Amino acid sequence: MSSPAADRTRAFRDARDLLLAHREDLDAARREFRWPRLEHFNWATDWFDRLAGEQPAKTALWLVEDGPDSDASGLAHTKVSYADMARRSREVAGWLWAQQVRPGDRVLLVLGNVVPLWELILACTRMGAVIIPATTLLTRADLADRVERGAVRVAVAAVSDARRFGDVAADCVRIAVPDSSGEQRPDGWLAYGDSDGHAELEPLPPTRSDDPLLLYFTSGTTAQPKLVTHTHVSYPVGHLSTMYWIGLQPTDVHLNMSSSGWAKHAWSCVFAPWNAGATVVVYNSRFTAAALLKVLVECGVTTFCAPPTVWRMLVQEDLSSYDHALRELVAAGEPLNPEVIDKVRAVWDRTVRDGYGQTETTAQIGNPPGQQVRTGAMGRPLPGYEIALVDPVSGEPGDDGEVCVELSPRPLPVMAGYAGDDELTAEAMRGGVYHTGDLASRDPDGYLTYVGRADDVFKASDYRISPFELESVLMGHPAVAEAAVVPSPHPVRAAVPKAVVSLAAGHAPDRDTALSILRHAREHLSPYQRVRLLEFADPDDGLPKTISGKIRRVELRAAEAGRVSGGPDADSSTWAESDFPELT
Repeated sequence: MSSPAADRTRAFRDARDLLLAHREDLDAARREFRWPRLEHFNWATDWFDRLAGEQPAKTALWLVEDGPDSDASGLAHTKVSYADMARRSREVAGWLWAQQVRPGDRVLLVLGNVVPLWELILACTRMGAVIIPATTLLTRADLADRVERGAVRVAVAAVSDARRFGDVAADCVRIAVPDSSGEQRPDGWLAYGDSDGHAELEPLPPTRSDDPLLLYFTSGTTAQPKLVTHTHVSYPVGHLSTMYWIGLQPTDVHLNMSSSGWAKHAWSCVFAPWNAGATVVVYNSRFTAAALLKVLVECGVTTFCAPPTVWRMLVQEDLSSYDHALRELVAAGEPLNPEVIDKVRAVWDRTVRDGYGQTETTAQIGNPPGQQVRTGAMGRPLPGYEIALVDPVSGEPGDDGEVCVELSPRPLPVMAGYAGDDELTAEAMRGGVYHTGDLASRDPDGYLTYVGRADDVFKASDYRISPFELESVLMGHPAVAEAAVVPSPHPVRAAVPKAVVSLAAGHAPDRDTALSILRHAREHLSPYQRVRLLEFADPDDGLPKTISGKIRRVELRAAEAGRVSGGPDADSSTWAESDFPELT
């Protein structure tokens, strides 16, 4: 007779194995896949420990970084097996329990890509503590906000970051993780190293599937960060859809470019690859495109995920000189421009596949392996998701509108809600769907194409302008490394498109470059879409971005409104079409 724990593991494994069996047949996967029904589930004990028992010597985590024990390439390699990761997380959980940390306590993790981060994620999961991942770039004011709104009970940070807390979290259990800074642990902070060899945590009653596990502060591109709540199933089990989109298999060596503290890190550095039983490789050194490409080759990486910014830098290199083992390439965070996809395909004979999801969900839409990839489209709904496009005004479904997730039945990966804000949660879930705030269009074959954030799309002469569509065209010019399009107020047209451009190396921010870019835009865009104004971003600062790397168009819109109105930004250097008689 099987045990309840074995039944939980089997339900999860059956769902996973079905997706692995249909990894190149999206229609079959969508038709046959069902989210497992789990009243109780603990991903650390019901899945990771079982996996560690089946493949104890296999590498779970492979950290590549600068270090004193570096190899000939100047990099140090740290490998942790599945068995050692499971054991260490049980020791850490036992040590945390000895510090009076209990199920439901909220643990703020302000850590970079260091081994203790993964140990703590598993330890907190197995003991039912609630994890609040946070980037190491937070200011003291940000930390105070996280501690207060997150009701933090435990704060964990590297020694060099712990000092930034000051008296923030003074009433919490505070734990300092050693780092390369050589600094002394601040007074009042416990030493994480004391967890080494601690008695392992005794098994606890299984966590309920709807118990909170993760609280994520969103990146806050337009407003104060929201606090997203995920459960013991919504992310750990929900990322089966992400595993499917990436095309991960148990034999894979997977590298994902993501800073710790953000949801995408959990997507592709924790749950999706470990759901597959794969190896996670983390490149943890100062980024250069050439160095990253070398790591991909030396580590035999087979599946690779990176945000568009990284892909744009990679294609500036001579990709043909790297003898890689890559099978699957994906991009996420923002839509990837078709020009970049074409450059990679021309050299590597591999297609970078787009995917779409949010902190509030897992991967909802994507181009899985084996599917036809249509230029500009982010793909079709992934297994376990039904997507509706809802008119933002009328609320009627159609082939153009806001991307919404059907909630009947409710997909397991959709967040539990926004912590402490029932009104905001109800607004997001109104009308029987989860509202993403993103706009898309759907073709007759069900492929969805991203249009833009509802806040970013604007009207020019009564035509709807998608910034992303114009930015993709601009990216086709060799001088353009990155571009952001925003509305510039106009007395007749209401607004005209303005592009703010970061230049690729070797191109000067002068009249000739501006003329060439505007001419390129005119040749490849319809008259109503024409970029009428152009500004070069500061070469040192680049485009304004959130700390998670997303372009803050809201900041550019405000600056442009100030320029037009004669405000403090009025002296901005902007090229206009009228500056170039040769364009007419």
